[in-house]
Amino acid sequence: MSQIFSCLFITHLRRYLLLCLLAVATSYSALAAEYRPLPPAPHSGLSPDWLIHDGTRNRLVLYLPDYHAPTHAYYQWLALNPARPFLISFAAREGQSLFLDNRLVFTAAATATYTLDLARLLPSKAVPGVHLLCVWHPQVAPNLSSFTDAQLKATTNAANKPVRTTLAQPLARSHPGENVFLCFLLLVGLLYGGIRATYQPGFARIYQLEGLWSRSAAQQDFLVKPTVTWLNILLVVVFSLSFALLLVAIHTNVQNIVILRRLFDVPESALVARVLLYTALIAGFILGKYLFLELLGYIFDVGELVLVQYREFIRTILFLGLCLPVVMVLYLGLNQTLPETVLWVSNGVVSLLLVGTVIQVARTLHRKASLLNLHLFSYLCATEVIPLVILLKLIVFTY
Repeated sequence: MSQIFSCLFITHLRRYLLLCLLAVATSYSALAAEYRPLPPAPHSGLSPDWLIHDGTRNRLVLYLPDYHAPTHAYYQWLALNPARPFLISFAAREGQSLFLDNRLVFTAAATATYTLDLARLLPSKAVPGVHLLCVWHPQVAPNLSSFTDAQLKATTNAANKPVRTTLAQPLARSHPGENVFLCFLLLVGLLYGGIRATYQPGFARIYQLEGLWSRSAAQQDFLVKPTVTWLNILLVVVFSLSFALLLVAIHTNVQNIVILRRLFDVPESALVARVLLYTALIAGFILGKYLFLELLGYIFDVGELVLVQYREFIRTILFLGLCLPVVMVLYLGLNQTLPETVLWVSNGVVSLLLVGTVIQVARTLHRKASLLNLHLFSYLCATEVIPLVILLKLIVFTY
């Protein structure tokens, strides 16, 4: 009996110990399941640790030089405040670019050592917070060891001995593709000059201020001329190129439109491709508006007004488009010193271009048929006012 009792006691004891171990293991696994690694805190200064993009898991991971292969793009989270300078120094090869929150802010024009203030490269309305710095070169891996915190170094030198610090490179306030914009602007000037020399009578008929406001038959001759001519097509292309330069250089928010980004995924650094893409889109919009007017003219039963409306639209937008190259000249000359002024001028010119075109078209249509008629007024709203509001929202009010 004693042996049987001892065997039963040992059996129950083992079961009790197994249950205790199982409970401990279960509680430990529950605690382990609740553990979540916290994201790395942004550094108050520049860190020697960099991140790379893991395409398989679609996230940024710590770059280990002895483990990961060198790549072309490196990232780092930084705490930036637009009101406080954040100076960094680095050695860059020609073509090396810096991005802040996936926005191109600097491209090295030549192989040299540069000093930049990242806080001044933020958008004008940026708030203090965490921002993603990206260093990228299209051909070779950037020299990460050359990146140093120039602000911290200057503070250390000032504590030891008063030293006058100077920037190795002027702060890159302006767009890094100014040479591209300058070449396109020269091309616009040559095209305008060549068209004027080739089609002088037609060119003068469009670009005369009296022609927009006079009611004489001679000045209104353009409204009865054929619309699809080589002169009009060439001028529309030049106008589209001027408008595209303005959008790429100043109104960079257009590239963040979801539909546009999904249909035409053009990198921010490909300035020439983006200018040509926007030129094609603007020219397509202007030339395709005739089909839109024909459709709505058929729906509203005002087909006799479509040709007059479209010809007035073409003449007005081409005439007011002469201001766009002037804005680009101001951008290239004053963007480094007066960026806010250039932005206000650009917004004003674009608003004048869009609103002035609608007003002039409405004025011309009112001569043909009174817009006090609710039917015609609804047609004008559908063809001119609603597109105007959409364009103002996309180009002016979102920047």
